[in-house]
Amino acid sequence: MTQNQVQSKEIRLGTHGEDYGNWMSNPVFYVAGALLALSAVLAVLSFTVFHITALGVVFVIATVILLALLLWCAWIRRQYAFVGGGMMDRIHLTVLSHLDFDGKGQLLDVGCGSGPLSIRAALTWPSAQVVGIDYWGVDFGYSQTMCEKNAASEGVATRCRFQHGDANKLDFSDESFDAVVSNYVYHNIMGSNKQALLLETLRVLKKGGVFAINDTMKPRMYGDMEAFAQKLQDMGYEDVQLIDTTREVFGSRQRAAMMMLGESRMLVGRK
Repeated sequence: MTQNQVQSKEIRLGTHGEDYGNWMSNPVFYVAGALLALSAVLAVLSFTVFHITALGVVFVIATVILLALLLWCAWIRRQYAFVGGGMMDRIHLTVLSHLDFDGKGQLLDVGCGSGPLSIRAALTWPSAQVVGIDYWGVDFGYSQTMCEKNAASEGVATRCRFQHGDANKLDFSDESFDAVVSNYVYHNIMGSNKQALLLETLRVLKKGGVFAINDTMKPRMYGDMEAFAQKLQDMGYEDVQLIDTTREVFGSRQRAAMMMLGESRMLVGRK
């Protein structure tokens, strides 16, 4: 086990009241709950007011399905939560443990969300400067202010900078960073070529810099990632690997699939 793996395991985020949110976002949870309530009301009305038994049965079935969906969403939220199952924290630990970084220079976190991976990186490597970028759409309720408050609360505000950014076209010159990480980001960017996104991310990495990019790499979205890894090696990248994070993080592909991350893989290497 490397020194940064040992040190990273000792880090516990979210112990000072920080708000890191949850990957099972509030809007999804609330919509499922609202649909459940509506379906239940319509079921009751169908039997008692409209007296249409067949319609009532349909809404009862819909209510049962939506209840199961809501319970599943609640279970996922619990598993991901920092103060619950801790799965988000475990994934971040795994990403950084595979980053062969000496802790010197600048690290970029593409799609930083609420900032936990950036902050963990800053805590893991006390000499590093960390930059986190995100588009910060409305889906998860994350923001630059949230990231900055979390970093300040964890004591790394002076070494973490957060700014708005677009992974399709990073606002940095070539070879700006010594390390680059990203975690479950690119699959959310609609209409983009995922391999092109990866190349754009690697563009800002210095020669000799290291990367660890984790995502749900579905073939219909990412294409042939084995061939892409070989392409990087042909371009001169070193130690390129595709790591199956479903087993390393979740224990099995089946359990990862239950959390909607059954195709999780991580691309690591050195430029």
